[in-house]
Amino acid sequence: MLSVISLALFVLGVREGDSGLLHGVRGVFQTVATPARVVGSVVASPVSGISNVVGNLTADSQTLSDLKAENDDLKAQVARLTEYEDEANTLTDLLQLRNQYNLDSTAARVIARSTDSWSSTITIDKGTTSGIQTGMPVMTSTGVVGQVSECGPTTATVRLITDESSGVSAKVQSSGAQGQLQGSADGTLHLNLIRTDQQVSTGDSVVTSGLGGVYPKGLPVGTVSNVTKSSGSLYYDITVEPLASVGSLEEVLVITSLSGDQQATADDATAANAQDRTTSTSATTAAATTDAAASDSSDQTDSSSSE
Repeated sequence: MLSVISLALFVLGVREGDSGLLHGVRGVFQTVATPARVVGSVVASPVSGISNVVGNLTADSQTLSDLKAENDDLKAQVARLTEYEDEANTLTDLLQLRNQYNLDSTAARVIARSTDSWSSTITIDKGTTSGIQTGMPVMTSTGVVGQVSECGPTTATVRLITDESSGVSAKVQSSGAQGQLQGSADGTLHLNLIRTDQQVSTGDSVVTSGLGGVYPKGLPVGTVSNVTKSSGSLYYDITVEPLASVGSLEEVLVITSLSGDQQATADDATAANAQDRTTSTSATTAAATTDAAASDSSDQTDSSSSE
């Protein structure tokens, strides 16, 4: 019924044109309904605004969550890239060191450290299958760190130079004074057997001497941090600060063989022997002087007794 009425009104409206009765009635209703439409629009606007705000808040919350996840992922990527960069820099330094000293060597990664208080060792991820053998010296890009003490097929244990059972033939680079680097229970490194008539100063560089055929000569080891001369002693008490930070080792270089020019020469051995002879002569002279003084004291005592 409503459809028929609507169709009839539509046909009449078309036939009568813009000046007909129906158009006049429609204009009156539009005029009357305009205020209500305005009020309805005003009332509906806040509701629509609130709906938009809620929608935006929901979208922003999701966006923030996505951004946070993306930020965390980027941080993880930066951390990985930084680690890769540090590793690449370390390997580059080791390569430069190998080229500088013309070393036959292989790089290895530190995978473990000693956890007890009576030893100072690290474990590396290379063993006999990679050509590693017991006795091979180990170093970083900054200096000597130790020597392979045990070796398995895929891993090896390195005794650090700070271990109390470790010993390295070394010398003061500036004066050539030769001695023996010795670790200690507290991790302090000492340079022993340097006579008090030789020149040693704080800040002097200490390098391997090549004696003994274990370490190539001239490799950096550390810096003299303290020199003490005890009264009546033939030797200095010398403390050495290692160049390599053994607590933060990650990549090392294992020296697999030595060439002839990397070992101590006959002149080096002669100088070391001469130093030993001088030390022995000094010790003998000191002992003779002490005996003579004791003898003089005894003679004077006997003379006084006789009188």
